[in-house]
Amino acid sequence: MSDDVIVPFQVADTAVRGRVVRLAGSVDEILGAHEFPASVSELVGEAVALVAMMGAALKFDGKLIFQAQGNGDVPLVVADYSAGGALRATAKVSDAASDDLARGAKALLGDGSIVMTIDQGADMDRYQGVTPIEGESLADAAVAYFNQSEQIPTVIKLAVGRIQTAGGEETWRAGGVMAQFVPGEGGSRERGEAMLLSADDRESWDRAAAFIETVQADELLDPAISADTLLYRLFHEDGVRVFDKQDLRADCSCNRDKISAVLSRYTQEDLSDMVEDGAISVICEFCRKAYHFKPDGSPLE
Repeated sequence: MSDDVIVPFQVADTAVRGRVVRLAGSVDEILGAHEFPASVSELVGEAVALVAMMGAALKFDGKLIFQAQGNGDVPLVVADYSAGGALRATAKVSDAASDDLARGAKALLGDGSIVMTIDQGADMDRYQGVTPIEGESLADAAVAYFNQSEQIPTVIKLAVGRIQTAGGEETWRAGGVMAQFVPGEGGSRERGEAMLLSADDRESWDRAAAFIETVQADELLDPAISADTLLYRLFHEDGVRVFDKQDLRADCSCNRDKISAVLSRYTQEDLSDMVEDGAISVICEFCRKAYHFKPDGSPLE
């Protein structure tokens, strides 16, 4: 299958490595759970594609959390990837936002920051990188993050849109391609890596980055153009190695037990304030699933 997958690749025998993401049912489920304006759905879809490409590089059983927070009409976008391919995302839209919102990350988020958090589990320290939002698009902001926080040469293209199926139904799709200069085993992984490129490395990187910059939105969204086909179009002259694909899916980590544990920390007075129509209702911000509890915080059957 060419949808809901991450496809890692390497350009010839160079240190240019990357990933292509194709999202169909997964991103449609994530975006369909919300009633965001179209421009906000596009931004959230881009965040899902981006976190999938970044998270698939994790070499441990953990989670990558992407946050973009600013002072605009959309003050927060959150997307995360869990090992095994689970994706979820949400956003906050200002109450004062108009129905006709501008498109683009900078226009929606305003001034703010990009936060990347790697969560390796309860017994491990978290790693967090924070950089200002730069550029007009989410791809621009992500490239700026890598340039500033990791100093790794990076190029990213993202696309999100609705397509009409054979049955006449419109569904969301998202896609992306990302490449970096990443030395293999034994290569330098120190910060400042961008300064270590030789003339040959620089030529290989500039050529690969230029090819990726030519990718159009329809190439990332068209169901008829697989990741393998796209990579062949880009790098057939240089050669490209494609590695094992990884499946992706929409999968929220919320559950009744987690919410019960949170409610158990409240006093009975606090719980009473949450009661409406004889019950406490909690809606997950990510998947919008509703959970219902008795006034004392215990689950309703």
